[in-house]
Amino acid sequence: MAFEREQLLHKLNSQIRVTGHIIGVAVGAGLTAKYAVKGGADILLALNSGRFRQMGQSSLAGWLPYANCNEMVMEFGMKEIIPIAKESPVIFGLNATDPTIDLDQYIDIIRANGFSGINNFPTIGMFDGLFREALEESGITFQTEVEAIRIAHRKNLFTLAFVFDVQQAVDMLQAGADLICAHFGLTKGGVTGAKKVLSLQAAKVIADEIFHVCDELGKDTIKMIYGGPVKTPLDLNFMYNNTATMGYIGGSSFERIPSEDAITNITRAFKQTGYLAQDELLVKMIEGVKHHYDYVEFIKEYIAINYMHEILFSDLANVAHISRSHLSCLFRKEVGRTFPEYLAQFRISKAKEIMKINNIKLNEVANMVGFKDYAHFSKTFKKLTGMSPETYKQNIKT
Repeated sequence: MAFEREQLLHKLNSQIRVTGHIIGVAVGAGLTAKYAVKGGADILLALNSGRFRQMGQSSLAGWLPYANCNEMVMEFGMKEIIPIAKESPVIFGLNATDPTIDLDQYIDIIRANGFSGINNFPTIGMFDGLFREALEESGITFQTEVEAIRIAHRKNLFTLAFVFDVQQAVDMLQAGADLICAHFGLTKGGVTGAKKVLSLQAAKVIADEIFHVCDELGKDTIKMIYGGPVKTPLDLNFMYNNTATMGYIGGSSFERIPSEDAITNITRAFKQTGYLAQDELLVKMIEGVKHHYDYVEFIKEYIAINYMHEILFSDLANVAHISRSHLSCLFRKEVGRTFPEYLAQFRISKAKEIMKINNIKLNEVANMVGFKDYAHFSKTFKKLTGMSPETYKQNIKT
């Protein structure tokens, strides 16, 4: 069903107040939409890259002239997504720079066909260098996307803006964007995922800058993140703990990567039934499983489960059968922090959660998150938060 702007804003803000966060899923087919809604997605985004993912292509195809973006989204959005979504709002991924449409009239068509809002996608914010200069010289600019948001806002339609830097955030906020989403680029992971992406720490810095200006210019703005290094719940938890993000929008993380894994594994399982079924290890060795192993993800998962215990990086390197120095380089490159820095931040974030519960002594909190020495805990806490544990806990009470 289509939501009025005020109705959708109330729905999203209520969800943020209750759970702290919201989730948006960029979909390209009715099947994805159906189970995203079942899983609790707060909003669905009908984006052309979602359709290309369903074709087995990279999300990058959505930025290339392989099909008419707006016609593609209108067709599958109306036929597959809106009928499935029912009580969930569907946002139209609008290619605002399409020279064959009149923005004002086309946004009316989007509303009339049951969409609850628009999003600037595909966005030329993804391009830089000489190609970006050539686009802008031809009149294909990010400002056209800003104008689409301004028109939709004037028509009282919900607006979700992808931005890549502070200035774009300012422009979108001044145009009336209801939701600012810090876009970190193509999502890493899986078979067709991006190979070169920001580290988690670099993404955090960008989010901090964009969300700071959001707070300065529009205190009611909903703030979300998308793409880049954020591909798992652990990555998202890092961003929740270290930025002011109110939610996450995912495409490949929900649609492509899980499908790749599930279909590959179930096909292999049927293939192996009655044939090498008793020797899965041999099959993995033949295929070179180590070549595809995500060592960094293994470390993050291990920390999430065992943060309260002593964790030695050398032990993790031994378990992963990889040299300590190489594993350290991989971790720092992807996360943007060293292993000790990431572990300390994770533990302090957990401590902050525990401290919200009354009647737990601070020395007990320190022990619960893996610090055996309270002085070390206090020093680390102040370094990462700017205040002592005692002051932080007192601020919670007030």
